[in-house]
Amino acid sequence: MQILRINGWVATGLGLTCCTLLHAQDAFVDRFVGDLGAAVYSTSATVKSKEASTTALPYVYGDWGRYFARVDTLGAKLLPVGMGHLEGVLRISQEGYDTRTSALKGIGQRSNPVPIGLGTFQRTSIGGVFVYAMHDLNSGGNALDLTYGARLDLGAVKMYPQAGLEYRSQAYVQHLYGVSSTEAAASQAAGGRLAAYTAGAATTPMVGLAITVPLSGPWSLQLQWRHKWLDNTVKNSPLVGALTQNTGFAGVSYEFK
Repeated sequence: MQILRINGWVATGLGLTCCTLLHAQDAFVDRFVGDLGAAVYSTSATVKSKEASTTALPYVYGDWGRYFARVDTLGAKLLPVGMGHLEGVLRISQEGYDTRTSALKGIGQRSNPVPIGLGTFQRTSIGGVFVYAMHDLNSGGNALDLTYGARLDLGAVKMYPQAGLEYRSQAYVQHLYGVSSTEAAASQAAGGRLAAYTAGAATTPMVGLAITVPLSGPWSLQLQWRHKWLDNTVKNSPLVGALTQNTGFAGVSYEFK
């Protein structure tokens, strides 16, 4: 089996792995099973002079055979591991932003990261554990996400408290929140006051809560809120004007069984 080494991280070559595992003995259902709908997603601003963003997008949480979508994570189940699978994943990131504002003169746009990699969802008797190790194609940096989610039933309402850690390497954080000497000079020439800044790696703790409220028949209201405490290397960036970040969504979905 081919091994691909990316910035010191070892990942299984996804192309050969997928071909090898096509004959796995898992019994996958050849139709979509899960929730499909639409939601309004909101993210509080961390960058100076940037307003909170609100976007209407599809909501998908379910499986189609070995392929799956979990809101912002798309992937394929490659190999049975423990109480879940080894998965190839692609993260849909909204971390990028446009810094071309009056308060950030001379600073260009930060494109959204494109993290791809491997992960697993382990369904245990005390909750679910999600682990993803990814490489960002834009910055060349790496990301590691670890999330635990439990389930509490309050009548027909399902509640999923969450807690986790997000690690971003120096290159990943620098792409989003660093300021090069060239950008600092351009900012000052345009009347701004931004100084050059080299960011380091960041570790960000997170807590959250997801709620599913039955409406009528297969229809449900989907709610989620997450709160993150920004790492010092992010908070100290001259681009950043916040200590924490809140994200969430509210939507309506139809359950396919």
